Amino acid sequence: MTERAVRLALAGPGAFGIKHLEALTRIGCRVETLVSVDAAHAEAVAARFGIPRRSQDLDSVLRDEAIDAVILCTPTPLHASQAMACLRAGKHVLVEIPLADSLPDAQSIVALAQRQGCIAMCGHTRRFNPGHQWLNRLIQAGRFQLQHLVVQTYFMRRTNINALGQPRGWTDHLLWHHAAHSVDLFLHQTRSSLAGYRVLQGPIHPQLGIATDMSIQMASRSGALCTLSLSFNNDGPLGSDFRYIGDSGTYLARYDELLDGHGRPVDLDDGAPSDGVERQDREFLAAIRERRQPQASAADVLPCYEVLAALERVLRRR
Repeated sequence: MTERAVRLALAGPGAFGIKHLEALTRIGCRVETLVSVDAAHAEAVAARFGIPRRSQDLDSVLRDEAIDAVILCTPTPLHASQAMACLRAGKHVLVEIPLADSLPDAQSIVALAQRQGCIAMCGHTRRFNPGHQWLNRLIQAGRFQLQHLVVQTYFMRRTNINALGQPRGWTDHLLWHHAAHSVDLFLHQTRSSLAGYRVLQGPIHPQLGIATDMSIQMASRSGALCTLSLSFNNDGPLGSDFRYIGDSGTYLARYDELLDGHGRPVDLDDGAPSDGVERQDREFLAAIRERRQPQASAADVLPCYEVLAALERVLRRR
């Protein structure tokens, strides 16, 4: 089976859904069906990417034997139920981060994927960004010992809008979405469980019903620390920045770019695509083709959700 032969459906052609469609175009894998409740938007996206079929109903797409796998870029509260619906239908599934917004749901996805013999992968894209992968190879080769990972994740979301400034019908979450990226990355880079953790959050927003500022500290059993600062109140540059402080240097990672501690670009040319989403999608397609579990499978990222659940329990006690 070639990558082109994997017959895909994509649900949720929003900001990140478009990133997947752009990556799949570069790979040469056409999406057969686009699923969206917004028919007019789906029509425009389908025309742009040459997608032959549109549907407003995921369940009907899951009954289509011509579809092998589904990429879910739908609202976070739908991730778990839709991922399990895909698996019950015998479809492989790549669900955007977070895998679920509760530990029991994440565990259910892992168990169902194993019972169905299907691939369930989660879009923990930081594992696939070239800079983070380059550092992972250094760490695993023993050439860089991580001592402190300092992460700033800042957005402006005092009102319920998405990354494109458009109104949302659901509420995003600092802990179960944005912290998931960095918690999983820290566990992945250190290959270690946690020796301890702390979490603090700011006031609960009266309309959104969530904390819009949060601070998380983690210590791995390997001795590394992680300090994570998150805010939806940031009036300035948006996004996530990762400072890797180690025994032999400092590196600054931002999405697909990597600088040394003095701001000089690091040469990341390893012959692979320079886009983390494309690397992630290639891994999903290769796992289907090769009948193996992918990196960032649901089972592989489950420890992240165990940590998020533990942090949530701490916050609930306060």
